[in-house]
Amino acid sequence: MSLADLGHICTNAGRLMLDAVLPPLCLGCGEIVEAPGALCAGCWEGFSFIAPPQCACCGDPFAEHLGDEALCAGCLARRPRFRRARAALAYDTQSRRLVLPFKHGDRTDIARACGSWMARAGAELLAEADLIAPVPLHWRRLLTRRYNQALLLARALVRAAPPGVERRLAPDLLRRHRWTGSQAGLKAKERRRNVREAFDIHPRWAAGLAGKTVLLVDDVLTTGATAEACVRVLQRGGVRHVDVLTLARVVRAAV
Repeated sequence: MSLADLGHICTNAGRLMLDAVLPPLCLGCGEIVEAPGALCAGCWEGFSFIAPPQCACCGDPFAEHLGDEALCAGCLARRPRFRRARAALAYDTQSRRLVLPFKHGDRTDIARACGSWMARAGAELLAEADLIAPVPLHWRRLLTRRYNQALLLARALVRAAPPGVERRLAPDLLRRHRWTGSQAGLKAKERRRNVREAFDIHPRWAAGLAGKTVLLVDDVLTTGATAEACVRVLQRGGVRHVDVLTLARVVRAAV
């Protein structure tokens, strides 16, 4: 028996012992499941995973196929600054049970499974990205929360990337230099005004951004105000394209 085989046996034995003491639980409801980071059958069926057909720009799902380049009413009325946005889940009552504990309740273990879902939802975006960057938190928010959920998702996304897709994670590409408070409860125009000029590019990245494609990662896409504020700064820095990939997004209305 080789050392590699022995190591594999020991790893499996250790996992079985750990599962016997602390069995893996469903990320959605806490029921026992077969593997860590999994959903039970009931929760899996309850989550609204987003897939085509969808708006070619923002990724809002359509009820039927309208063409590969079809845009939703929102993007026709006001085209976002980002090139494309995609999300793994619709942000609804069910997905909030996953997102809110991850974002506010120290459930950092949730990130790994979410990264796999996001990698599938944004496979095309991931394949074209030169840099993967999380939406940053202000240092005051980071101090109280102790982690940036967008950075955890970005790291999980890089780990879940298909073989052969090697992209550079840029954890500090953007900085949130101005305190904006919470966006919750604000209307779209108020959100855009609140985050205006709140971000800048870290000086150590400034010289190498010309012509690059950046994949911006966040937890939830609501109105797109935060994402667009980041995009505006990146475009000023010479970035050619910015795509956005989130765990969840607010779905406006089926077409």
